Amino acid sequence: MFDALRRDIRTVLARDPAARSLLEVLLCYPGVHALAFHRVAHRLWNLGWTTLARFVSHVARFLTAIEIHPAARIGPGLFIDHGVGVVIGETAEVGENVTLLQGVTLGGTSLKREKRHPTLGNDVVVGAGAKIIGAFKIGDGSRIGAGSVVVREVPPNSVVVGVPGRVTYRDGRRVSGIDMNQTDLPDPVARAIEQLTDRIRNLEAEVQTLRKAASETEIDNRK
Repeated sequence: MFDALRRDIRTVLARDPAARSLLEVLLCYPGVHALAFHRVAHRLWNLGWTTLARFVSHVARFLTAIEIHPAARIGPGLFIDHGVGVVIGETAEVGENVTLLQGVTLGGTSLKREKRHPTLGNDVVVGAGAKIIGAFKIGDGSRIGAGSVVVREVPPNSVVVGVPGRVTYRDGRRVSGIDMNQTDLPDPVARAIEQLTDRIRNLEAEVQTLRKAASETEIDNRK
């Protein structure tokens, strides 16, 4: 338990430039508190004390504004930044060194007792307000843009933006390490519109050329 807590604190110090000291992280970071509560609740859940586990989770939500179901599987190195409104469902699985910003939902789509929440691979970054809904996987090293709604599987090292979320690659290259930059995410819809606009310009130029040629031919025929 204490080893896990120390790793949580080191994770915050490594990824949040606003963190100044170990004591500040320990006392003032709700993401760290929520993970500590979750470890207790998860252990109780695995021992069969499901109601008590849910109560611990409920207390954690009241204190931190972060809701993690006791059955959810959380890997080491999770960083929940700010954390208000983060919801992690019962069958969700989170890999190593994942970053979740405020308002993220790992939600389900089924009413049956089955795998119905997403699985996040290692080194995934999910932007503020993003919703990942369904029993599919987000590949290792992927980034989900702020406000995106993801409803289908995402390949590794991808960037997802929009509603519904559209998968693209960052300049066709692998995204290495944990990248917190949310300001330069590509927009596939804007890119497609730009390409269509360029195509229309080219077609208009061709039409003008054909009209000019036809007009000159008509003049020659009259002569």
